[in-house]
Amino acid sequence: MTNNEFLNNELRWLAEVIVTRMKLYFNQETAIRDIMEIKPQPISGEQGAYAAFISKNGFGYEERLGLILSFVPLLKPQLLDCFNVKNSDTGQRFVEFGCEERDNILLPTLSTLYFILCGDDVERRIILMGAFSRHPTFTHSAYFPNNSRQSQNLPTLQPSDELTETLIFERKFVPAFTSDFPARKLTTERSWDELVLDEKTMKMVNEIRLWVEYGDRIRGEWQLGKVIKPGFRVLFYGPSGSGKTFTASLLGKVTGKDVYCIDLSMVVSKYIGETEKNLSKVFQLAEDKDWILFFDEADALFGKRTGLKDAHDRYANQEVAYLLQRVEDYRGLVVLSTNLKTNMDEAFSRRFQSVIRFPMPDAEQREQLWRNTFSPQCVFDEETDLKEIAKRHELAGGSILNVVQYASVMAMSRGEKMIRNADIIEGIRREFQKDGKMMR
Repeated sequence: MTNNEFLNNELRWLAEVIVTRMKLYFNQETAIRDIMEIKPQPISGEQGAYAAFISKNGFGYEERLGLILSFVPLLKPQLLDCFNVKNSDTGQRFVEFGCEERDNILLPTLSTLYFILCGDDVERRIILMGAFSRHPTFTHSAYFPNNSRQSQNLPTLQPSDELTETLIFERKFVPAFTSDFPARKLTTERSWDELVLDEKTMKMVNEIRLWVEYGDRIRGEWQLGKVIKPGFRVLFYGPSGSGKTFTASLLGKVTGKDVYCIDLSMVVSKYIGETEKNLSKVFQLAEDKDWILFFDEADALFGKRTGLKDAHDRYANQEVAYLLQRVEDYRGLVVLSTNLKTNMDEAFSRRFQSVIRFPMPDAEQREQLWRNTFSPQCVFDEETDLKEIAKRHELAGGSILNVVQYASVMAMSRGEKMIRNADIIEGIRREFQKDGKMMR
């Protein structure tokens, strides 16, 4: 059975339950005395992402009904037409039906679900309210954002984009870059073999790779979960272009994890409480997905704080404490990057499992970077000596990439594949100018 076939059967089941509830509520003739008598289709074997989600979360009758009800406005909105009738006594729509109208579309609420399941049985409703107000799925911010932390309120029962993408379209969810999720996915087409670092740095980066591969196993199989937290926090520090972001991208690629770079310009706010709120959105969406979270220029968020002068300073320290706890509670890998280690708050630095310095590459490493970065389709003129260029000009990998890009564009603009030494030197001069340096 396909996912679509399973969904159609769920909708038919819901439709029968709704019709029966209305008959019971208005004392119309029906052979059924309790809607629980109307059984949903059995789940067995491969039936698609929707059925797998139900099984994985151990949904019972009530949760299963709530889940398919939440997708009705998207899949079959006419099923809710019966709730759009008005009470002849009040001239208003029956309040107990609980639906909310938005843009001429009826949206079910938790109250709608309680009515379908309970009718006017108050005792049963109270039990269900208690269960759904703390339900791990229906209050999960990544699944039902309107319901998270809502306690006994009755918000609309709307599934998130993530849940829709995963269960309806059976596609991997890739969040859009928005104010609610100010993060971009980092990807790279390059390979681990192209990572050029000194021996000490490479060894420490490999240790992170091993933790991602074996961390869950040592916590589970070796029963160290009680003493070792599931997450891992690491600080990368070193000059711009030294490979910090590239390394984070490669860690994701070789371990099969998605890497998201947090845009701190959209997270950090001068207003009290806003930074905490913005960062919370990121962690809520990343929760349970095993993403690698990468904070570039992290000192903007986790940097040293000034002494206590006023209420804003005191609140800033409280905010740092919250941020520390949120990062520590994250179950995946968190990588923070900064140009200067001394900019980081010491209280946070102590919480890293690993602190890795990314130094400027030496002459030998620079030569390797030059050779790795130029296209294998290119040739060099007689004046070009990459070994001598690497020896004479101290550049980070990011700057070398910029020079390669400039020289390659110049070559292609001439309709040739020859890289000229003059273009390389001009590109290097431009890189030094950016930092206000004179080229030797």
